[in-house]
Amino acid sequence: MEVYLDNAATTKPCAEAVAAAVDAMTEKYGNPSSLHRAGLNAQLIVDSARKSIASAIGADIDNIYFTSGATESNNLALRGASAAYGRKRKKIVISAVEHASVEETAADLEKNGFEIVRISPREDGRYYWSDFLNACDDDTCLVSMMYVNNETGYILPVKETFSAVKRKYPDIITHTDCVQAFMKLPVKANNLYADLISISGHKIHGGKGVGALYIRKGVRVIPVVTGGKQEKGIRSGTESVPMIAAFGAAVKKLSPTITERYEKVSVLKAYLLGKLSGIEGVVVNSPKDASPYVVNISAVGKRSEIMLHFLESKDIYVSSGSACSKGQQSGVLGQFGIKDKRADSALRISMTVETTEEELDIFCESLCEGMKKVRG
Repeated sequence: MEVYLDNAATTKPCAEAVAAAVDAMTEKYGNPSSLHRAGLNAQLIVDSARKSIASAIGADIDNIYFTSGATESNNLALRGASAAYGRKRKKIVISAVEHASVEETAADLEKNGFEIVRISPREDGRYYWSDFLNACDDDTCLVSMMYVNNETGYILPVKETFSAVKRKYPDIITHTDCVQAFMKLPVKANNLYADLISISGHKIHGGKGVGALYIRKGVRVIPVVTGGKQEKGIRSGTESVPMIAAFGAAVKKLSPTITERYEKVSVLKAYLLGKLSGIEGVVVNSPKDASPYVVNISAVGKRSEIMLHFLESKDIYVSSGSACSKGQQSGVLGQFGIKDKRADSALRISMTVETTEEELDIFCESLCEGMKKVRG
């Protein structure tokens, strides 16, 4: 029996997403920029998906721009906003636990003259909105903060931070990477005081290779990819209609059940934590109030990669952290005070509403076996 517990890396496409993608590939395969009926049929698919995503975050359809994925959305947000507003204001404030697509982009901007202020959690391992606000000044053009940390499930104070920033510095642009929050927690642009929101298709049972960036009306973003003026010139290049169709279908399916699914996964998380508490040497790294979809643990004394492959030999799939890091430590755990042997032995379990208690039983039994058999 295969036990897949790496849903923060990617999710299995739902039947509705697969059907929508196949229809777009086989029946409505025209180029949405073409002026004939085949092009119009493809454009209608794109428009429908845009409408579903816009509705899900409480936005107008004109605010949604499709990209190749959240990495591109994050790049477009940081590079585009800094190009538009950073001519005189050269400071950008981010959290120190951002996904690599934000951190590496910020590091590149730093090499090109921007001051990057990285805010770390306090000694208690928590973030406070006041620390971000205090880092801002009249020279700040952008604040970027992820909503849910992809390695620990920690929920950052986006709403509190952005509302405080907007009250004191209304001209600062606010961006949030919502990849691990979208369709799991309520994500509404106005409630979060967000000017820019990055989301991804394959994290919500859509397909890989598609994402979107919400851009609030009136906010300027200088394009990173130029060409044929698709997506109103914000992101040129022929739209991936099949993946956009899958994205829209997944959002349409999941949007009405966010609260219901959150509660069900919370029950699963509680069940998992109960099972883990009986395994000697296993420590939970995620805070109690983290997103239930992500649980980070340490099998202390057993290196992550070795334990990961032991579990893989039993058809159990977890990760050692962000999938984009290819197994290398990102430093995020260290920011949360998880260091040395605990960080070296970290495993990330990430669930969906389709995860079962039986699967969690199998995982915990195998983890317990691994604690006895695996050499550090």
